[in-house]
Amino acid sequence: MSARFEKLVKMPADPVAKLLSRANVILKTPLEAPPTAQAGVVLEELERKGALVDLLRTLAVLLPPRERVWWACLAARDYIGPRSDKDPASLTASEAWVFEPSEENRDKARITLDHAYVDDDTVNCALAVLYAAGTLGPGELNQYPAPAGASEAAAFAMNMVALGQLSDKFEEHGGVLVERALDIARGGKGQVIEVPQHAAQD
Repeated sequence: MSARFEKLVKMPADPVAKLLSRANVILKTPLEAPPTAQAGVVLEELERKGALVDLLRTLAVLLPPRERVWWACLAARDYIGPRSDKDPASLTASEAWVFEPSEENRDKARITLDHAYVDDDTVNCALAVLYAAGTLGPGELNQYPAPAGASEAAAFAMNMVALGQLSDKFEEHGGVLVERALDIARGGKGQVIEVPQHAAQD
C-alpha cells in the first residue's frame, strides 16, 4: 500500500464497508477489497480506479466529525476566498465550531441556516456541524437521531460544490480535495501545497 494511505490515524479502524453502511452510502464503484478492509486499502483502490466521486464520498464518511467539517470549510474557502467581512455566515459559524466545538457554536451554525441566501452553498458546512453528533441538533433536538450519514453527506456535497466551482481544473482540484482529506486524517491541517501526479481522476 502506498505511503499516502498509511498512518491515517484520525480514521476509525472499523471496516469501511461497515462505516459506509452505517452512513447509508452505496458506492457506484464495485470494490475488490474484502468487506473487512480498512480505510487505506479501500481508498487506494478507489484512487487506482479513478473513482474520484466515490473517493470523496468515502473520505466524508471516514473523517471524524470535527475533521470532516474542517475539510468542508476548506473546500468552501477554495472559491469563497480568504476570510473577510463579506463571508457567508454559515461558513464563519462552521469554522468557529471547528475551533471550539461547543453546543453554543453548534446552535449558532444552526441559526445561520434560517437566514442563508438560497444560492449559499456554504450551508453544507453548517449542516455538517448541525448533524455532527449524530442528532438533529443542539438542545432538545439532541434526543432525536439525525438521518443516517447526514453530516457526511453535507461535507461531501460541499466538496462537490467546490469541484464544480473550479471545474476548469477539475482533475487538479479533485486531487487537492483528496490530498487535503488524507493530510487531515494523518493529523495535519489540510494545508496542501503539492498534489502527487497520480491523484485520482474521474
